Amino acid sequence: MRYPILISQTATGYSASVPDLPGCVAVGETREETLALMAEAIEVHLQGMREDGENIPEPPEMEMVEARA
Repeated sequence: MRYPILISQTATGYSASVPDLPGCVAVGETREETLALMAEAIEVHLQGMREDGENIPEPPEMEMVEARA
């Protein structure tokens, strides 16, 4: 499953979250580390949801749109 994530640069590195999986977050010193940790976090989060009998949301379709600032 592929979920869109939000990733932001912070004072100490990067943070990421999954809007469709509340509470699923990761932080790292580099963007690459944060992405790797986010993949692990999603797997663990989904496993916990399955174990708790929760419905797993289907990943949404997502498009990027450019807008002039």
